[in-house]
Amino acid sequence: MNRVPLAEQMRPTSLDEVIGQSHLLADGEILKQIVAKQEPVSLILWGPPGTGKTTLARIIANEVNAEFIELSAVTAGKKDVMVVVEHAKQNWNLKMRTILFVDEIHRFNKAQQDAFLPHVESGLITLIGATTENPSFEIITPLLSRSRVLVLQPLTKDEIIIVLKRALKHIKKTKSVTPKALDYLAELSGGDARVALGNLELALSLEADKVTPEIVKVAAQKRIPGYDKKGDMHYDVVSAFIKSMRGSDVKASLYYLARMLEAGEDPKFIARRMVIFASEDIGLAGNGALALAVATFQAVERIGMPEAQYNLFHCATALARSEKSRETTDLMYEAKDLAKKYPDSPVPLHIRNAPTKLMKDLGYSKGYEWKAAFKPKKGFLPDDIN
Repeated sequence: MNRVPLAEQMRPTSLDEVIGQSHLLADGEILKQIVAKQEPVSLILWGPPGTGKTTLARIIANEVNAEFIELSAVTAGKKDVMVVVEHAKQNWNLKMRTILFVDEIHRFNKAQQDAFLPHVESGLITLIGATTENPSFEIITPLLSRSRVLVLQPLTKDEIIIVLKRALKHIKKTKSVTPKALDYLAELSGGDARVALGNLELALSLEADKVTPEIVKVAAQKRIPGYDKKGDMHYDVVSAFIKSMRGSDVKASLYYLARMLEAGEDPKFIARRMVIFASEDIGLAGNGALALAVATFQAVERIGMPEAQYNLFHCATALARSEKSRETTDLMYEAKDLAKKYPDSPVPLHIRNAPTKLMKDLGYSKGYEWKAAFKPKKGFLPDDIN
């Protein structure tokens, strides 16, 4: 019996084998160019778990004939970094490249990240960091400026199904899983190939003639949700969530929020919807709502699930309870309509900028006074709108 986990067995060994991330791997895109030119550059791979960050780093090192050294920022310290640096110096003398891969690089503190800097600058080390957190918050600016940040996306449902079918073919069990079970495995994965393969492996280990959605349910310990992120149910539940907050029904708002999270919805998607809602539906009735919603989005990015659910429920409760106003939204559409109807109306001379004497002589900024709440007699709008 092969004791190597299925996810490890199926780890791609070349760029052509990688499923997903076409924005990085298609012909002409950056990773294909790095491999084609045999010139590795320092990278920060930012994306959720199971999207191939470690796999891509290993493939790049192999393709450019560099030694691959892997550290985990959870367990490694500054001393470990310096050991790698000394080893890289030996490789340099042997005309061999060194790629240092740091998993969860956001967990390194500033001093640890500073230790990389001179060696990345000199080219002694090519650094590839992997992070699930926003690099602009967690990676020091000098290191960011010397690296390319590449954003990896969760795999789509169809891409996860391709991964699962490839695995079943590899272990010669293509007929052991029903199409509905494959669909359910993909839905439960949340775009994480490793989760999908782990659930498949566990489902196959259960004594059953064929893996069905019910078997997957037992293996994954999750009930079958009636929620497809691309289907009607997805949009129905999101719509119900927004309308419940708009109607100031806290219980309903939190119910639909909980349903989305239980079904594996991206918490950042929910947070984005609340940022929009704060201005669209609350606006001037509660100016603090936007700050709260933006803070919630940042908390979701920086903390992650499951802890960030506290922030999501906090924000949804506050938004549902808040006074509502469509004034900002109505004013926005009114302004957009005016801009479409009068796209080229000249700005009145009296409020134009006048940096030169000639412009002043022509009447630019004439009669305008630099003081609070000053209102010129002719107003601010173009003449044809007045």
